Amino acid sequence: MQNALNKQINAELLSAYLYLAMSLDAENKALKGVANWFFIQWLEEQDHSRILQEYMNARGAKVKLSPIEAVPNEWNDVFEMFDDALAHEENVTEMIKNLALLARNEGDFATLSRLQWFIDEQVEEEQSVIDALSTLREMPIYLFDQIMAKRKYSQAPPLKKED
Repeated sequence: MQNALNKQINAELLSAYLYLAMSLDAENKALKGVANWFFIQWLEEQDHSRILQEYMNARGAKVKLSPIEAVPNEWNDVFEMFDDALAHEENVTEMIKNLALLARNEGDFATLSRLQWFIDEQVEEEQSVIDALSTLREMPIYLFDQIMAKRKYSQAPPLKKED
């Protein structure tokens, strides 16, 4: 389970890296709202990695970071960015599902409980990209960009500490 969680931490960091690349490419294309949307995705993916890191540390497991593979740095257009984002989120959903199956098969109910948040989060992640794609298909890019600029970052609830 420890090895599988370490692989997921690396996958979450890869997701962050991918979304940062998308944000920078959108910014380069003068799409500041789209850049904002992907920048917030970058922040959220870092949160996801941190949640797993904190969980492993709390359970006495060793977090081992691995190199992050290269990601694309440019997309043809916003449609391609969001199509790639959806495919990526669907892949992450599959990884989380496999982690949950492993935890269940190993009788690791504490990890299974922690993974429930990720399962729920992936439903939201996929829906967020699907909603963005639906909106993108219905309006000019400049209006879509303005809508994407309104997105705000909120730290993942498992990381919020009580004062």
